Amino acid sequence: MSDLSSARNTGLRSRLVDVGVELVTAEGVQALSLREIARRAGVSHGAPRRYFPTHLELLSAIARRGFEELAGRGVAALGDEAASPREQIATLGRVYLDFALTNRGMHELMFRHDLLESNELGLRDASLPIFSLLVDLVGRARPDVDARLVAGALLANLYGIAQLWTWGSLQLTTGTADFVPLLHTALDAHLGSEGR
Repeated sequence: MSDLSSARNTGLRSRLVDVGVELVTAEGVQALSLREIARRAGVSHGAPRRYFPTHLELLSAIARRGFEELAGRGVAALGDEAASPREQIATLGRVYLDFALTNRGMHELMFRHDLLESNELGLRDASLPIFSLLVDLVGRARPDVDARLVAGALLANLYGIAQLWTWGSLQLTTGTADFVPLLHTALDAHLGSEGR
């Protein structure tokens, strides 16, 4: 394959993922059909199969972009290494909730492991580092617990906050217009109160 042909292939592959990211952001997971992605990319409906043999692989490549963006935001927000592990967890929690609430379609796709079975495109490589960072921080904040389990429970709690906030349920039931108090309550529930 010539360099020009290889560049075209890489360009089209990237374009298909770009279109998928745009589509999931604007219209949600249900809009991510191969046919619609191909149409919006301006290629035949069979073209995506040359780069992504299965629909799952294309969805995984799109979700990978979401994890990369979330991780990038998290790393940028944690710039102050002098902060305590709990403060860093709170920062990651705010970044996560902000991402989930402003990128609802992508957020849904990223955690739909029933759809994302492929690791051909390194989806696990993109998704696990930010969770590993959370596990490390939880371990430093609470050395007396199984950090993976507590981090998993905290992530599930934050995911629940994001979903219920999206649906308007938490604003109705708690009377709050800001998710930050819910974040701090979740941190207290999983890490103990801050003064502990």
